[in-house]
Amino acid sequence: MQTVEKESAIAIFNAAIDAVAGYNATQRAVSAFDDFKPDQIIAVGKAASGMCAGALAALGYHCPALLVTKYDHTDAAMWAAENVTVIESAHPVPDQHSLDAGTKMLETVNEMPIGSHLLLLVSGGTSALSEALPDDVTLEDWQQLTDQMLAAGFNIGQINARRKETSLIKDGKLLENFKGKEVRVLAISDVEGDSISTIGSGTGDTKRCPTQSSIDLIATNEVARLAAAAKASELGFEVKQNRECLYDDVAVLSERLGKEIAQAETGVYIFGGEPTVKLPENPGSGGRNQALALGLAQHIVGRNDVTILVAGTDGSDGPTDAAGGIVDGTTATDVAGANNALKRADAGTYLREHGGIFITGPTNTNVMDIVVAIVS
Repeated sequence: MQTVEKESAIAIFNAAIDAVAGYNATQRAVSAFDDFKPDQIIAVGKAASGMCAGALAALGYHCPALLVTKYDHTDAAMWAAENVTVIESAHPVPDQHSLDAGTKMLETVNEMPIGSHLLLLVSGGTSALSEALPDDVTLEDWQQLTDQMLAAGFNIGQINARRKETSLIKDGKLLENFKGKEVRVLAISDVEGDSISTIGSGTGDTKRCPTQSSIDLIATNEVARLAAAAKASELGFEVKQNRECLYDDVAVLSERLGKEIAQAETGVYIFGGEPTVKLPENPGSGGRNQALALGLAQHIVGRNDVTILVAGTDGSDGPTDAAGGIVDGTTATDVAGANNALKRADAGTYLREHGGIFITGPTNTNVMDIVVAIVS
């Protein structure tokens, strides 16, 4: 892989992440508060640790906080803070800790007194990481349903719509018994259209809240892509495309975008969104971004002028430690191996064996996925 193009692709991706990082976006937003002083913070989602830390830094006092996030996504400072209660749980399939988190969130909201102020910080991943179920629905039922929807290739909107039907905290239900004076919601969007009713299955939706409330969207895929484009220009590249279009099955997108990139003029091409993927029985290692990276690599075999990075902005792709893949004309030269890996949903294994895996660790944000293609 050409070192310069690889480093440039990573730099462009990192610029996108910096622009929507939970800490940065939340600190900016909370610093702009005028007459709002929260008595309680609830931060939930994959970006919750950074969002909570950013809010506390901006406030400058030890506001009590409940932080709910994915396993291994909590910063050491948040674990050490005496005013912060941390619950880590599972994603994308909820576990018992997800139910513990949902119960704790409900209790926290419902116990806030008259005249109090709540700051609710919501980011992608909230739906699985926090849940409260009616008595006639078991955790096992919920896990099985989630597995079925993921395997069938449901998109996030379809999954969230089903979750809202049953959940006791989604679709605005978390806030319906709030007795305080005001709720302010700050959200990082991981969904197409950036609707608060879809982010976290509407956990931050204020439509049922009986008191004063407001919602501010502080980070989106568009913000990330604009920052990526600015970095590409700074590095001397001409940005030819910058659009949000990754809303289809991975195989379909691989074919469509693969042909487009293979025929593209010199420059940088940036795409955003969130693909879906249908899983076979007993899938291998990988996720939608690793699959898309390998699928795109098949269209540039033998080329020495194309580098493509595909990654989740949250730093995780499926049940793996990778964010996605970074590929070039040498990645998919084992044609049979690449085809077999994609068929078995084992793109991660193939990419690791061929130097194409891309690992960032948790990024403390989540604005869906980004593709950066450099044609030199």
